[in-house]
Amino acid sequence: MPTPPMPAEQVDLIHCLLRRGVQRAEIAARAGVSTRTVYRMLVRLGSVPRPAAAEYDARYLSQDERCEIARMHDLGCSMRAIARQLSRSPSTISRELARNRDPRTGHYLPHHAHTIAWHNQRRPKPSKIASNPRLRAWVRYMLKKRLSPDQIAGRLRVRFPDDESMRISHETIYQSLYVYPRGELTRELKAHLRSKRTQRKPRGQRTNKHDRIKNMVSIHDRPEEVEGRLVPGHHEGDLIKGSLASNSALATVVERHSGFVTLAHLPEGHGAHAVATALSQQMSQLPTWFAKTLTWDRGTEMARHADFTAATGIDVYFADPYSPQQRPSNENTNGLLREYMPKGTDLSQHTHDDLTAIAEELNNRPRKRLAYLTPAEVFAKLLEEDHTNGVASAP
Repeated sequence: MPTPPMPAEQVDLIHCLLRRGVQRAEIAARAGVSTRTVYRMLVRLGSVPRPAAAEYDARYLSQDERCEIARMHDLGCSMRAIARQLSRSPSTISRELARNRDPRTGHYLPHHAHTIAWHNQRRPKPSKIASNPRLRAWVRYMLKKRLSPDQIAGRLRVRFPDDESMRISHETIYQSLYVYPRGELTRELKAHLRSKRTQRKPRGQRTNKHDRIKNMVSIHDRPEEVEGRLVPGHHEGDLIKGSLASNSALATVVERHSGFVTLAHLPEGHGAHAVATALSQQMSQLPTWFAKTLTWDRGTEMARHADFTAATGIDVYFADPYSPQQRPSNENTNGLLREYMPKGTDLSQHTHDDLTAIAEELNNRPRKRLAYLTPAEVFAKLLEEDHTNGVASAP
């Protein structure tokens, strides 16, 4: 016949005495059992001592809690009953019993389990970048392409969708710069991170003294479809200027839907006639369905907007005074361009071919809002749709 189960009070007493370190013979005498029974219970509890001077995070199970789990589990208590007793989640109890059993016997030994948990909690975790040469090489490569850590993380998911070893968070990349004292990426990140500014510039409304552009059409009169980014063909533009001594500038235009960048070379200066001529030449190369409107600030370089519209068919709208936030895509692009052309430098040194190469590099940067596709890839898809399905149409 099977041996009847030991009363709960007797089990509690033996467990308590074992945790206190009482000798087996004394425990057997006080509990009224054989020393062999005490030994079997000691084996079930586990005889691995707690590491000296160990400190445990309060979020994790303590040694006493694990002993209580073992006691109640031996008595046949359910996971939920053990969880209620310890004020823990039932899933915590379930994971503990499944994860930390003795692999040799299959029994849950609380002291042994506690030691395993302690080592797992304190084990050193090397940087993923430091331990994966292939991943590190790709991150370095994309940093040299001036991609941000967020763009790198997203692009790796696009390029290696089924390779978990090539996944990394942008925070891990930043930690390689700021946290790890011997980070492999420190030099690259410091050289290629975009903004050096520690504080944002205030963006307040200022009074506009007078308008010097005739027949302006306000941004508030744009078609409703421009407000979103779902319909391609709507652009934002501005000038970025070089040093005062050089009096140089170039025109920047970015399409809102795709982020596609167009740069206009201004070798003849940045007066209204020169800007209208250069922009007309560049924008006329785009498909008509991809060139519907252009939103500009109130700079007098766009005073000949009517000539530009006549040459390209692109309607021009003007933002409110001192409101760069109304042209967010263009403002962001101008910030990116400053990586190539810092403020205070002579922009006339950059040739038309230089600007074409810079625009091509920007158009091949993955963007978070495009699900880490590049503007060039989005533009190519739009061209394909227009060619095969006739989805895009002229304004």
